[in-house]
Amino acid sequence: MNYYYEIKSRLIDNEIYSRVKDYSKERYTLRTYYEVGKLLAEAGGKYGDDIIGNYSERLSTEVNKKYNSRTLRRMRQLYQFFENQKWSPMGTKLSVSHIRQLFCFHDCNEIDYYAEQVVKRNLSKRQLEEIIKNDEYRRLPIETRKKLIAKDKIEINDLVPNPILIRNKNRIKIFNEKVLHYLILEDIESFMNELGNSF
Repeated sequence: MNYYYEIKSRLIDNEIYSRVKDYSKERYTLRTYYEVGKLLAEAGGKYGDDIIGNYSERLSTEVNKKYNSRTLRRMRQLYQFFENQKWSPMGTKLSVSHIRQLFCFHDCNEIDYYAEQVVKRNLSKRQLEEIIKNDEYRRLPIETRKKLIAKDKIEINDLVPNPILIRNKNRIKIFNEKVLHYLILEDIESFMNELGNSF
């Protein structure tokens, strides 16, 4: 099998398909990147082969300059991520951008939690970045995490992170109930997001 021409063919198909305004465009891109990642993993099996370097030079010229070595490495990483998670990329409702945010995690339960939050709360890439940065999963009570792993019934109050993060834009140092009330009202949207969609 000539891996380079197979990869080139799929990327060209994806370039054509991405110009079509269609709701399934992101899913097609995900599938293409997964398949290209698989081909790259198979092609680069020999020690010392610079498959990604060689292919990226040619693909950048012949298909689109965005297919540089970094992009191809991410495609291979995407494939390896799905293989490690035992997920089907075709079954996921996440975009490539969402999935890249999950690459840093090694705990399958944490990955599943954030993936589920994207779907349930219809999170954008930026919103997912925010809840990951705020360490939302690790702030859930241990009992809630156990329920999530066991797929037990979850109550609304189980999903309230502890501690609740309240934005303090003005860096007010003295806290009392009145100041806390002010800070919550100052950024009520952020506070409600902390409590979760169920609220």
